[in-house]
Amino acid sequence: MKKFRTERDTMGNVKVLADALYGAQTQRALENFQISNLRFQKRFIHALCMIKLAAARANLRLKLLDKKKGDAMVVAAEEAVRGKFDDQFIVDVFQTGSGTSTNMNANEIIANGASLILGGKAGDKKVIHPNDHVNMGQSTNDVFPATINLAALQAVEEDLMPSLKTLETSLKKKAREFDTIVKAGRTHLQDAVPITLGQEFSGYASMVEHGIKRVENCLPHLSELPIGGTAVGTGLNAHPKFAAFVIEELKQISKMDVRRAENLFEAMQNKDAAVELSGALNVIAVSLMKIANDLKLLYSGPRTGFDEIELPAIQPGSSIMPAKVNPVIPEAVSMVASKVMGNNLTITIAGQAGNLELNTMMPVIAYTLLESIEIISAAARTLAKKCIDGIKVNKTKVQKYAEDTIALITVVAPIIGYDRASKIAKKAMKTGRSIKDVIIEDGILSKEKVNSILDPKKLVRGGRLSD
Repeated sequence: MKKFRTERDTMGNVKVLADALYGAQTQRALENFQISNLRFQKRFIHALCMIKLAAARANLRLKLLDKKKGDAMVVAAEEAVRGKFDDQFIVDVFQTGSGTSTNMNANEIIANGASLILGGKAGDKKVIHPNDHVNMGQSTNDVFPATINLAALQAVEEDLMPSLKTLETSLKKKAREFDTIVKAGRTHLQDAVPITLGQEFSGYASMVEHGIKRVENCLPHLSELPIGGTAVGTGLNAHPKFAAFVIEELKQISKMDVRRAENLFEAMQNKDAAVELSGALNVIAVSLMKIANDLKLLYSGPRTGFDEIELPAIQPGSSIMPAKVNPVIPEAVSMVASKVMGNNLTITIAGQAGNLELNTMMPVIAYTLLESIEIISAAARTLAKKCIDGIKVNKTKVQKYAEDTIALITVVAPIIGYDRASKIAKKAMKTGRSIKDVIIEDGILSKEKVNSILDPKKLVRGGRLSD
């Protein structure tokens, strides 16, 4: 049978698992918020514990903590940062809007961890108190938004940027490889003037490159932390040097270039930096959806579609149709993109839903933003490695489409006039012959002239990657 201990908080007695490192307030939250079974990502939990570690070190430097107690808190916080207590963070994402329950979850774990180091018992607040000692100089209202920014910064630098750059590199490599392969262009999914497959892929690479720049533009705002603002931004109950010391310690612990927010009131009232980053992720999702959709079109077939490219065959595509191979990676990427777009709406709504001195939708912003970064990073990396890198070209089909496209009449129109060119195009469509054949057979231009004018390589030269 499970054993329990009884703890007392300001609202009365609470039964807590005897061996749990969390305490009464976490237990109340566990009972109150049985909503989703979603828990904060480890990256968020570890970022929160980094802030607790930095705060403990700062308060030791300020001589506000007894050295023995402070050193024990530092050790416990370091263990929390390394993930030793991950299973003790049990509060649902959907909770009190400021994130107080998760902040107290961390405070209680570190307090009890430190108490055990000092020879005390879990739940004995006389040794280390979660509020008086671990939360010294802090409020959930400044700790939680600081954690959002720190965790997002780490996720961007460690996961998102490397993944996007991997995808950009893969697309640029294919753009160079396909630079001389002329294909039919398409607008409105109708024949358009020729383009090279390399030019098409260079557009995809540029989309990703622009996405990287958009994210980079968010980082200076994301690096502003409201730590030291305590409840409403005034810094009440925090030592005047506390914030500066915490930032110094946090830089060393996290290896992130963070700084104190220029205006603590703005940084605590608003989650604009998170909304801005989510917006950049939304644009990247739109780009990835476009790329994925194009790949699916170019791969469609093999007998009844475009069949211009061949995607790597990585798994059977049907449980009933033998030999069917589907564009599974672009499909998965499209699903990720749709999820990130939906997440952006969630974050946008949550970002504008704060009241006066505090945004009370922070937990859902934190979880959803990190989820978007995590899945779009994985999607970009997977698209590059399992799809883009292995793409091959059906040169026969590509060449045929390039020669048959009705849009080639566009090149001849300035020479013979728009109306006459239109008649030739209609005749070619009606008879099934190429534009070149109709012009030659009708004696409008000589074969030599037509071949020179409609030379595919000349038609795409202006946009060649090598120019």
